Amino acid sequence: SLKALIEEEQAQTIAFEKDHVTVGQLEDWQGKLSAQFVGISGWVQELRMIKTKEEIDSIRKAAQIADQAFAKLLPSLHSGMTEREAALELEFLMRKAGASGMSFNPIVASGPRSALPHASPGERIFSVGDFVVFDFGCVVNGYCSDMTRTVLIGEPAEKHLLIYDLVFEAQIESLKAVGPGKTGAEIDAIARDIISEAGYGQYFGHGLGHSLGLEVHENPRLSKTDQTVLQPGTIVTVEPGVYLPGFGGVRIEDLVLVTEDGHEVLSSTFKELYVVK
Repeated sequence: SLKALIEEEQAQTIAFEKDHVTVGQLEDWQGKLSAQFVGISGWVQELRMIKTKEEIDSIRKAAQIADQAFAKLLPSLHSGMTEREAALELEFLMRKAGASGMSFNPIVASGPRSALPHASPGERIFSVGDFVVFDFGCVVNGYCSDMTRTVLIGEPAEKHLLIYDLVFEAQIESLKAVGPGKTGAEIDAIARDIISEAGYGQYFGHGLGHSLGLEVHENPRLSKTDQTVLQPGTIVTVEPGVYLPGFGGVRIEDLVLVTEDGHEVLSSTFKELYVVK
């Protein structure tokens, strides 16, 4: 037991994650153990930044399951389908392939709702001219994956192509920069500059990405302010987006492992615009 281990080690001071422990839990520990308890914050998150081989293997498998599930979903998409129906089918496919759970409730947002970065799937019906954003991931051995793809219902208009190609370019160029020695702020700036120079900077309102593992959002972040230097073994998402109120949004996200000499993309589904006929 934990009590026996602490007594065996003759621990006098025990640190605990104060952001994740209730007052009741702390009082229970203090009543059973004679050690002094010290609340800490951020230490465990820092330890989680660099993944072990076993952790990487689990995340890679989770990414593979999500990838393959989305590839199987694509042919079944059609005008008249609801967001909720698509989300349920996607979750079913991931669980059928071996996922123990979802990293988060899948996001499926269509038409004007695709301009809401964290929309929950509802009863809206896919219609011609809709962008549909799919943001999803699954859990393998307790470890999360995360990816996003955007599809279009019906043939694209010029505006659809303009927005999609812009986000695609920003994603590809910023992804190229991921590697050891780079900071989240440096990588974020690449995508943000491309989108801003095209006149859409105000419509990219979130950070470029984040790490993940046992939780779907971990440090470091790819953001304007994160100066953490990426190291081999870190896994981050790269997910620029442009969201136009009343029209729709586009987000493209890959899971990327930082390696000794660059990076490895763990997501493999194609990123060119997929048109649902």
